[in-house]
Order: sequence, then structure tokens, then C-alpha cells
Amino acid sequence: QDGPQRKKRKSEVAEVDKQLDILAIGTAVGSILLYSTVKGELQSKLDGGHDNRVNCVRWHQDNCCLYSCSEDKHIVEWNAQTCKVKCKWKGDNSSVTSLCISPDGKMLLSAGRTIKLWDLETKEVYRHFTGHATSVSSLMFTTVKPMNENKPFDGITGLYFLSGALHDRLLSVWYIRSDRKEKNAVMSFTVTDEPTFIDLTVSEVKEEPVKLAVVCRDGQLYLFEHILNGYCKKPLTSNCTIQIATPGNDGDSTPKPVPILAAAFCTDKQSLLLVYGNTLQPIIEKVSLNTTESHVCLIRDIQKVLSLKTDVGLTKVKTPVVNSDTKVLVPGIPGHSTAVKTPSSGKEKKKNKRKPGETEESIEERLEALDIDVSKVKTPGGLPQTDSFAVLLVQGLESNDAEILNRVLNTRKENVIKNTVARMPIHAVIPLLHELTKRLQGNPYSASLMVRWLKSVFTLHASYLSTVDLIPQLGMLYQLMESRVKTLQKLSRLHGRLFILVTQVAASETAQDVTEVNQTAKLVYEDESSEEEGSDDEMIADKDSDENWDEDEEKEEQSDEQDMTVEKEINGDSDLEPENESEEE
Repeated sequence: QDGPQRKKRKSEVAEVDKQLDILAIGTAVGSILLYSTVKGELQSKLDGGHDNRVNCVRWHQDNCCLYSCSEDKHIVEWNAQTCKVKCKWKGDNSSVTSLCISPDGKMLLSAGRTIKLWDLETKEVYRHFTGHATSVSSLMFTTVKPMNENKPFDGITGLYFLSGALHDRLLSVWYIRSDRKEKNAVMSFTVTDEPTFIDLTVSEVKEEPVKLAVVCRDGQLYLFEHILNGYCKKPLTSNCTIQIATPGNDGDSTPKPVPILAAAFCTDKQSLLLVYGNTLQPIIEKVSLNTTESHVCLIRDIQKVLSLKTDVGLTKVKTPVVNSDTKVLVPGIPGHSTAVKTPSSGKEKKKNKRKPGETEESIEERLEALDIDVSKVKTPGGLPQTDSFAVLLVQGLESNDAEILNRVLNTRKENVIKNTVARMPIHAVIPLLHELTKRLQGNPYSASLMVRWLKSVFTLHASYLSTVDLIPQLGMLYQLMESRVKTLQKLSRLHGRLFILVTQVAASETAQDVTEVNQTAKLVYEDESSEEEGSDDEMIADKDSDENWDEDEEKEEQSDEQDMTVEKEINGDSDLEPENESEEE
């Protein structure tokens, strides 16, 4: 809806000031992007005016001024140089869907369902109009000067403007009077389907007719030409209808219609720019107006180009050969995945054909059989599966039912948690985060369970959460995390010290548990050196005679020989050690 309107407004502004190259784009989150068409980059961003979807953006004749309306019921006046809000006021009791600035720039038309004319200096309603039954999608002035030139012109009284609405096949024309009596439309134009794009030539002279081009949802273009001169009870029909079709001579004998996407009058008011074909790659063509014929069908051969491109795209797709053992992970939207049904074998297929002689079962018997089947089928352990978990969780969040939420959130299985979070719809992610934040403030046992859910939410829905401003919504969660992280360093130090203590205690306990080894020797062998023998000999020489010394020496030799034989028997050695050999010598 907004795209064609913004394009039209951009062309009007370009006529006022050729140097202006800024395109204003309203977004679904409430901000407005100013895009430089010359540089090909984003120049600035207007924030803080709306907190809901922007429906319409309009440049004022003063290049620095911009007006926008939104689903939040407000109209905002912006300063495009400072990127700040100049003024903000409530435009309607419901969403404001369309805006239009008067030719002199002092008045502003706004519309939700009813239409209001605002004085831009005082920001007060100047006139009310009844409007349409559905939300208004387009507003535009059709005249610049009043038709009655006798009265003095105050800039707005006596002008006509046009409005169109969603699902409304009538385009209404309204007249701005000096009094507040008449609030209804003075005339209307009728088309066969809902209008999707409207363009007109502004009437500058009294006798000059207004030319109107209306593109409808069925892809046809309706041209109107009418002099606005007061009230007209009967709806006006189109002077000319234009549609485009393929020739249908190559193989396919039936011509196919080509939808017209948009149409705009050229500056000479005698020719039209038509946009038709595919929305991804539209074709723009200049066509001269010929209103003598009531119906014009233009033959354009564009089907070949589109079909060739489609065939090339299809040939590049390769279907992989998948074995029965392979598990295929299909990308999809969370919440819309279904369980893969394995093909049943031929034996399991039930035959619906009745044998001759059998009677058909009654409906009552079938219902009883269904009840039995349902009672037999039970999930293992009596717990709900992942699909029902996701449905239960969404129901619990919407109804704020603590029993359902406890049943779902107290599960400990990692696979169940991951699958449940993956199959949740996107709109339930933020309420789930709020619920987890509340439960994290409770006892540590429940917090340890909630952390698992938080981890799954942040990993599986990271792409969606990165588009949402979470700081105001989840401030409490940030504070909880910060307060717990502050003590992490102290706790880690304490953990390290306790770990050292515990390991020391365990090591000492294991040392005490070891059985004592009996260290008494089974055999002791004393090795006497030559010095000790010499000193003993001297002492013996001093005390005893030579004969006694010879006897002692013989005894010692005998004892040495006995000791040697004992050691050989124990050790199994055949030769003596070098020290013993020297002693023998």
C-alpha cells in the first residue's frame, strides 16, 4: 500500500524542487528511514515519533518538513534536518492510514475511516467528513483553485479532493465548503474491483476536466474524465478501459491477460506511463491516450521471456537421492513442522473392499471401534509429546495458567525443551522470556531449570530476537544476570581453594589406608673391610701369642667359607663378587 503512494509523492516533490533527492520510507516498527537516491545509501533515521507501524509518509512543500501517520492513532510532524519531532498529536480514535497536504501547504487531510481536515498552525480540526466504511488507502486534492472565482479564495474553501478505501469499489469526491453543514461526498467514480493505484491530473482552470487513472486488483486500468462542477447523485463510470494481453499465436491459441501494476500521467497530461508484467521485473511503457474508444486491449508478448526464465530456473534444481537410513532436516517456520510419516508396508494396509456376504458395519459400531483405538493409544509414560508441549506452552502463556506452565517448564529433558522452543510460534517468544524472567527470581532449584529454557530460546530464536529492542522489556533479566555474574569471580576462587583442600584431605586418607609392610630382614650379611681386619689383628697380637693368632685366623677362614656357601645357596650365584675375591686372596 505504501510503496506506490511514496513513489507518487516523490515525483510530486521532485517537480517542486529538482535538487531534492531524499526518499522517506516508513517501517513496520515505527521508525522512518531517509534514503538518498543520488548516493544510494541510508542518510538518516527518524526515531521516537511512533511506536507502531507507519502507514503513510508525506513531504511538505517546505523541504525540511515531513508528516507521518501510524497505527498508534497519532500524526507526527518531523524536522528532516535535525531528525527530531516538531509536533505530535492524536489524529483519530483508531489508526490513521492516509495523509495529504493542501496545495498551499497550510492544511492537512488525514483519514482512518473518517476524514479530517487539520489547520497545521493550530493543529485543530477545521472540517469533518463522513469518509468510508473501511480504512482509507488514498487521499489527493483534485483542484488547485475554486470553480467559483467570484468569492475571495482563502486557500482551502471551494477545493475538491478524492479518497479511496480498502475493499471499496467507489472513489469518493469531497467538496470543502465555507460552512460545516454538508459532510457527505458530492460525487463518486465506480470501478469493477478494489483500486490498488490511483493517479490524476490536477485541474487548474475552471473548464479543465480532471483526468483520473485507476488501476484495480483485477489488473485493468480505468480512465475517467470529468469536470467537477458540483453535486452528482449517480456514480460515474469510466470513459475508457485499458487491459493488456498476450498474442496467443505460438502453440497456445488462447491469449492470457497481463496484469497492469501501476499507471501515471505524464507532464503533458495526454500520455500515460504503464507499469505491467511481473512484479519482480516490471515493464514500463509510455502510451498515448485515446479516449474515443471505450475499451482498449494492448497486445504485448512478454510471456516468452517469463517462461524462458522460469524454465532455466527449474533446470538448475537437483533433487538429491536419499537413502532410507538418511535423516533429512528440512528448513521451515517454527510452529509449522509436522512429524514425518514413514511409508507403511503393504501388509499393514487395510483393505476397504468388502467380501461378498459380509454386512457393512453400522456407524455406532465404527464409533465404538474408534473409542477403543483412542483408549489403546497412549504416549509412553503418560507425558505429552513435543507437539502438544508447544501447544500447551502457548496456551499457558496466553491464559497465564500457572498449572499448565509448571507442567511444561519443569521438564528436564534437553531434547524436549529444544523441540518445544523450535516449534513455538514467533509471537510467543517474548511472553515466554517474560515468564522465564519471573521464575528466575525464585528459588535456585527452579532457576536452574529455567536457564535451560533460556539457552534454547536464545539459540533457536536469535535471528528474531536481534530485530527486537529487548533492553526495556527484559531489564530485570539483565539485572539478574549482572548480579549473579558479580559473585562469579569470588565463587571461582572459593571453589579453587575448596578443591585443593578436598584433594589434600583425600590424599591423606588414602595414605593412612595403606597396610604397613613388615620390614624385618630375613637374612643379614655383614661385610667386613680389610682395615677392620688389620686393627683386629693388632689387638690380638698385643693380647695373645702367635699361636693363638694362627688359630683365630683358621677359625675366621672357616667361618668365611661357611658364610659364602650360605649366600650362594640363597642367591644362586656361581661366582663370588670382586670384593670377596680380594678378601680370599
